[in-house]
Amino acid sequence: MNYTQLLENFKPKYEFYIGIDSDGCVFDSMEIKHKECFIPNIIKHWNLQAISRPARQAAEFVNLYSQWRGTNRFPALIKVLELLQEHPDVKKRGLPLPDVTALQTFIESGAPLGVPALEAQYKQTQDPVLKQAVEWSRAVDASIEDMVRGVTCFERVPHVLKRLQNQADIVVVSSTPHEAIVREWNEHRIDVYTSIIAGQEMGNKKTQLQATTQNRYPKAQVLMIGDAPGDMKSAYAVGARFYPIVSGKETESWEYFEKEIVDLFLNRKYTAEIENKRVQEFNDSLPDIPPWV
Repeated sequence: MNYTQLLENFKPKYEFYIGIDSDGCVFDSMEIKHKECFIPNIIKHWNLQAISRPARQAAEFVNLYSQWRGTNRFPALIKVLELLQEHPDVKKRGLPLPDVTALQTFIESGAPLGVPALEAQYKQTQDPVLKQAVEWSRAVDASIEDMVRGVTCFERVPHVLKRLQNQADIVVVSSTPHEAIVREWNEHRIDVYTSIIAGQEMGNKKTQLQATTQNRYPKAQVLMIGDAPGDMKSAYAVGARFYPIVSGKETESWEYFEKEIVDLFLNRKYTAEIENKRVQEFNDSLPDIPPWV
C-alpha cells in the first residue's frame, strides 16, 4: 500500500475537519496493550529480566501516566531506558542497559516510525540493534493481535461520530500500525464514519494532520481530539484547535464534548479561552517527574 499517496489523495467533503486519535481516546485499550503486550516484550527482547520491576514501573509511567503518554513506541522505548539509567534500583545493581544509539539515529532521521522503514534501515546498515527493534515491534504486534479483542469504545463515541459524519471530515490520526487500527475500527463498525484512517506508516501525527489539512480548511475549522500531549503538540503545530480526552475521565470528557463543544466548534465558537480551560485539567493529569524521583 502506498501510504503517502493515501494521504495526498485525500479530498475534503465538508467545511470542517476532526482528527481523532484511537488508543486511549476512542478505545479503552491503553492499559491492556501496554501492561500485557508492550511491557512483557520490552523486558524479554531488551534483556531486562534482572530489573523487571523497575522496567515495568518506568514503562508504565512513560506510556500511560506521564507527559509522554501516547508517544510512538520507538521514542517511548528510548525514554524508558533513559529513565531506567537514573532509577535507584537499577543504579544499585549496576547492570548495563542496552545501547540503542542506532535506534535513536533512526528516529532522528525523519523516516516514518514504523517497521517498514526500520527494516529498510536495518537491511542497509545490518545494525543488530535495529534488527532487535524490528523483532521487538513485531512481537508487540503479535501479542496485541493475540491478546487484545473485545475492547470497547468509550461511551458516547459512536454517537458523537454518527452526529458529526455529515458535518465534518473525520480522520483517524494515530501512531498505531495501520493494519491494527483498521481492524479495531472495523470490529466496532465505526470505520464507516471516517474519511481516512492513518497509522504510523504514514508518518507522525503532525505529518498526518499537515498532509490532510494544509490548504484544505481554515485553521479555525480544524480540530484534533486526543488523550496525549503529543496529540496536542501536533494540533498546535498545524494551527488546529485541540480537545483533550483526560486519562481516567474519558467518559466525562466525551460527554462534555458531545454536550458543550460540538456545537461550539461547528459554529466557530470554540475559542482559545474555552480550549485552555480543558487543556489545563489535561496537563495537570499527566506529570513529567516519575514517582521514584
